[in-house]
Amino acid sequence: MGNKEALIENYLDKILPNVGCELIYRKDYEFLIAVMLSAQTTDKAVNKATEPLFARYQSLDELAKANKEDLYPYIGKLGMYQVKANNIIGIANGLLERFDGIVPSNKEDLMSLPGVGNKTAEVVRIEIFKDPEFPVDTHVARISKRLGLAKASDDVVDVESKLKKRFSKDHWIKLHHQFIHFGRIQCKAKNPQCENCELIDICKEKR
Repeated sequence: MGNKEALIENYLDKILPNVGCELIYRKDYEFLIAVMLSAQTTDKAVNKATEPLFARYQSLDELAKANKEDLYPYIGKLGMYQVKANNIIGIANGLLERFDGIVPSNKEDLMSLPGVGNKTAEVVRIEIFKDPEFPVDTHVARISKRLGLAKASDDVVDVESKLKKRFSKDHWIKLHHQFIHFGRIQCKAKNPQCENCELIDICKEKR
């Protein structure tokens, strides 16, 4: 690990020592569905939707048999709610029919479920199974490019590959959460709070 990587880790450990996933769940399948629902929306909005949703549908069997239109009132404010309603029912059926109702740890198995892409699968793996991954969302991608860890033209696959090479595997999960929270509270897409940031000297977008 180089000086830049050490500088980044030390600063994030200083300002964000104990951060994690903010999605609320009680069961593994609830987390899987919540991560799927979080696409293009906030964790706060998802938590507001899933609390009454999972209170009404308390098992995979109930979700699998749900009418998609009946799910709309719960998730209607999340965006792409019609697609997401289909995905909820599809995930429930897929888990019951192919995985004995248990969320699989294998990435390919997870990605075989409706609405579950690479990022969602990796988020599930690090949260439920503590398997080291470095999922890249908009915050992680933005920060990686600003700090010169990846090129501006890199896609999420490129960014993830570079991050995994630059940082110790033992730190991937922690750094994933730190990058996200750093992007939410300080290194924002608009109006980033650069004045107090100790990484300003290595930032490519000094404001």
